[in-house]
Amino acid sequence: MSKNREIKEQVVADIVEKIKNAESMIVCSYSGLTVEQVTNLRKQCRENDVQYCVLKNRLVKRALEELNIEGLNELLEGPNAFIFSTKDVTAGPKTVSTFIEKNKLDAVLKITGGMMGTEKMDMATIKALATMPSRQELLATLVGCLNSPVSGLVAVLDQIADQKTA
Repeated sequence: MSKNREIKEQVVADIVEKIKNAESMIVCSYSGLTVEQVTNLRKQCRENDVQYCVLKNRLVKRALEELNIEGLNELLEGPNAFIFSTKDVTAGPKTVSTFIEKNKLDAVLKITGGMMGTEKMDMATIKALATMPSRQELLATLVGCLNSPVSGLVAVLDQIADQKTA
């Protein structure tokens, strides 16, 4: 087997692992971005625990075939960047959408699609994920909701105890 083929097989295996470990994967068309803009996007991704990768479409297609994932081949045309969210399904869509809005890059950086788990996501789902609170924010809200009735009960019991001692 040739050395080049071995390298490509290793890259495909790495892509398979990234897809398996990802909560979500977003595909972005990035043609027209400057080096500075790409560097800033990569920085934003790192800060949000998201992986930004530029991969060969053909190798991504092979990885998807290995995983028996269908429906993404039409997205794999032209220069694409792949954003993998490993900890929070909303992190990738939120990071890219925020970056596009903040830098007014609607014309050059476009989310073309993605997947959550092994299922293809449509643009409506991606936009919903981008506006949804993160997992940590949802957990904090849940804890606040659970804590609120207990705090109210403690306040009432404290007032009753104060009235009885007075």
